Amino acid sequence: MEKIVEQGILYDFYGELLTGHQRRIYADAVYNDLSLSEIAEENGISRQGAHDLLKRCDRILAGYESKLHLVEKFTHIRRKAEEIERLSAADAAVGAGMEPGTAGGEERPDGREQTYGAREALERTGRLAREILEEL
Repeated sequence: MEKIVEQGILYDFYGELLTGHQRRIYADAVYNDLSLSEIAEENGISRQGAHDLLKRCDRILAGYESKLHLVEKFTHIRRKAEEIERLSAADAAVGAGMEPGTAGGEERPDGREQTYGAREALERTGRLAREILEEL
């Protein structure tokens, strides 16, 4: 299952850089879950040809990611945005009358949650926002 998810993500980011023929066949394999035989029959190529084309597309898409790192950057930015959302929820909870430092935060290496007071949450949010802007 993990491989198909990775293929889908790479295709979402870099699929437009493939040729039309490559895009059709790759989408049939990844999104439409067609077998090699079905892809071959539908496109008038051999089963081996479909297999080779899919492997070539995998290499091409992985090559784009190794050079451009767009998926990696997106993942980092998404994590930071999720943390900002958690910190905002913590700030809203404090504003609603909850005790400071009892809501929101991030998981520490020991598995416990690191909590922030309102000031710390605001500082952390600002730092995360700056990091996101630098990555863009």
